[in-house]
Amino acid sequence: MPSVSRNKEHELVMICIYDALTHISLGDEFSVEETMESIFEEPFENISLFAKQIVVKSLKNIDEIESVYQAKMPKWKFSRLNRLEQAILLMSYTHAELEGKDSKRVIIDVAVRLSKKYLDESDYKFVNAILDNVL
Repeated sequence: MPSVSRNKEHELVMICIYDALTHISLGDEFSVEETMESIFEEPFENISLFAKQIVVKSLKNIDEIESVYQAKMPKWKFSRLNRLEQAILLMSYTHAELEGKDSKRVIIDVAVRLSKKYLDESDYKFVNAILDNVL
């Protein structure tokens, strides 16, 4: 089974959530398993339990997670955020719930790194601030 670094795994998880959010926004039917296989480029059974848990729990609890963020950002609508930003925030919240509060700094660092890579230049500051407030 091919092994992928934890950094790459976070990136692929974010892409899976982003892809699912895109399908949801378009009203398309989709399979989480097929989405993950396509993005990870390996059979579902070879994908780590960590990655599966983050993707599935993020999508299963999307409304609950969105309401937690919404309560902390009264001037913004979660639904109006860039879809990649939503994916990073969903992934981060779920990761914190799985790992516990001890890894808050690590989770925020991962989110900031992905934000710097995929979002507009200063968007990482918003991601950092909202995660610091929510986690």
